[in-house]
Amino acid sequence: MMKEIRLTGKTIVITGASSGAGYAAAIEFAQYHTNLVLAARNEAALEEVAAECRELGADVLTVVTDVTDAKAVINLANTANDWHNKIDIWINNAGVLAAGDFDVTPIEVHEQVIKINLLGYMNGAHAVLPFFKTQKHGILINNISIGGFLPVPYGAGYSASKFGITGFSAALKGELTNWPEIYICDMFPAFLDTPGISHSGNYTGKQLKPAPPVYDPKRLAQAMVKVANNPRSGTFVGSASLILKLTYALFPGLTTRLTGAVMRKYLKMASPIAPTSGNLFNTVNYGMSPYGGFGLAGKPRAHRKYIAAALAVGLVTGVWLTLLKR
Repeated sequence: MMKEIRLTGKTIVITGASSGAGYAAAIEFAQYHTNLVLAARNEAALEEVAAECRELGADVLTVVTDVTDAKAVINLANTANDWHNKIDIWINNAGVLAAGDFDVTPIEVHEQVIKINLLGYMNGAHAVLPFFKTQKHGILINNISIGGFLPVPYGAGYSASKFGITGFSAALKGELTNWPEIYICDMFPAFLDTPGISHSGNYTGKQLKPAPPVYDPKRLAQAMVKVANNPRSGTFVGSASLILKLTYALFPGLTTRLTGAVMRKYLKMASPIAPTSGNLFNTVNYGMSPYGGFGLAGKPRAHRKYIAAALAVGLVTGVWLTLLKR
């Protein structure tokens, strides 16, 4: 049985803490009177999150950090460790999305998505693992999403980055088998009601919305707290996440084709919008909150399980119809 960890007084680093899941995680961990080190590119937004966390009883330090800059991430780790002479938990969370036909989307956009999503997580792990090894304990939480196992048509760079994180994390787990008190924990949430999709690079020419069911980011934050108390290798957040994992594992080709068909149908009907690089290369000053306004705020709702079940039935039905046509 894994050792239970008390969160009070623990030093926790969260990247991408200025909005979305990172913001939600900061608020959730703050309630346990932790020492929070919040990192992101947007200093003003970070300070707003920090103020809210302090009101909840946390001690908070903000460090403006671009996770694509390895030296900046090393500075983040050094600063966090110097603050309370330890780093107990590091949450790799900073991430971006870019949507559009692969060959239409500028290659520098794909590169930036990979730099932030994949290399940013690698930079985080590379910076914190020496501290974990010196301490002989620590928890690295990777917020990967269902994109870590489910391809996203019209988001090829995103898929490359998320599949890359899954492989990178698996390799780390193999390396660290002789360090029993160092845990690598992967989170696979389904679609979340965060501003991330509003901040995304968009080269589809159409307004984007997350596919239902859309989950409260607080649910992911609560799952992170559970993992911090009882580390586990992989955690699926939301019924749809596990259902999609199983569906893709059983019918990878068909699931990918169906996902692409759904995306094309949505893009055909969606409202037009001008192309944008979103927050890929520079921070933005809109939508800096945990929620994106795409779902229902507050506690998880039971009816979402039924939505997830309907999603599963639709996928399975599509698979069987395709098979029968052969």
